[in-house]
Amino acid sequence: MVMIILFRILLLIAFAVILYTAIKFYRNPRRKLEQSHQQCEFYFWDDPENTKHNFLITYRGMMFEGEKYLGATEHAFEVLTIQMSSKEPEKLQGLERNDIYFLEEQVLMKYPYAKIEWKYPVNRLNIKPLPEDEK
Repeated sequence: MVMIILFRILLLIAFAVILYTAIKFYRNPRRKLEQSHQQCEFYFWDDPENTKHNFLITYRGMMFEGEKYLGATEHAFEVLTIQMSSKEPEKLQGLERNDIYFLEEQVLMKYPYAKIEWKYPVNRLNIKPLPEDEK
């Protein structure tokens, strides 16, 4: 009788652990990033509280990485410089200026004080800052 109750408790604990693991897997932002990358969708993965961790963006099947650099403004320390690069430069075929502008707008929504610098090969596009009336 005691063994049956103990076995049921162990089964209940095992079920709880499996359920917890499944929920953690489903809610994992890294998994969502990979899924969005495969489905050629937009996804922004970032930890805004930690300026030492880079953020990743997937857009139209392309993966971009942003390196955040902290600086001082008049009132506080903010992310002032972001260096963007492509994780897979061979997949950049078909990338247009409007795509770059879209990505910059998404980054500036999270980091409004940041100046975005693009690394090779994206910096080869003649990218100009958006005029104030288009922002």
